[in-house]
Amino acid sequence: MTASPAFWAVIPAAGVGRRMGADRPKQYLELAGRTVLEHTLDVFIHHPRITGLAVAIGADDPFYETLRVRTDRPLLIVHGGEERCHSVLNALHALKGQAAADDWVLVHDAVRPCLGRDDLDRLLDRLADDLVGGLLATPVSDTLKRSDDGGRVTDTVDRSHLWRAFTPQMFRLGMLTKALESALSEGALVTDEASAMERAGHAPRLVEGSPANIKITSPADLALAEFFLGQR
Repeated sequence: MTASPAFWAVIPAAGVGRRMGADRPKQYLELAGRTVLEHTLDVFIHHPRITGLAVAIGADDPFYETLRVRTDRPLLIVHGGEERCHSVLNALHALKGQAAADDWVLVHDAVRPCLGRDDLDRLLDRLADDLVGGLLATPVSDTLKRSDDGGRVTDTVDRSHLWRAFTPQMFRLGMLTKALESALSEGALVTDEASAMERAGHAPRLVEGSPANIKITSPADLALAEFFLGQR
């Protein structure tokens, strides 16, 4: 491994967001005067340790070209795939032309615009020398119930070692590419990068982050995200 690997951001932004019920994908909805995706990209564009970015958008996306994105760092735009894992893999393949296999890749949801600088710094610092990599997460604080098929409680789940997985999820370019390719070859549509690494036999490290790093999935989340952004 190189002594000082680079850090690259990958933003899968090809989702259509049908659950939001809007006239456009949720990453292009307005949030505090800009789009959700612009806020998300800004976190990485303005971070001094991020070398460049790869953004995966839909093949027929008419919205990205309207964004106000300015950066002097490498910014690759690639076509996304049917699922998130396909979009991420397309972006990783595109990065191979500029990044080394031992460089770090931080995969971050396009609709998590409230990632704080402190959380991002903590992730970079904690994982820079890790053999595997890891992800931002927060311990589960709610009481968890398991139900039967009829919607009745069968038992209460011990939450002492349970975490909510966030992004960014940070792994080496080469290792993550192999893990995703292996999962997809076996028909496993993994929902996050850590799952692919787990399938490959690795144990990602959990780095505690702020609960404010929310994922926008409903109209109510937009109002909450605007509040969090206003607190910065």
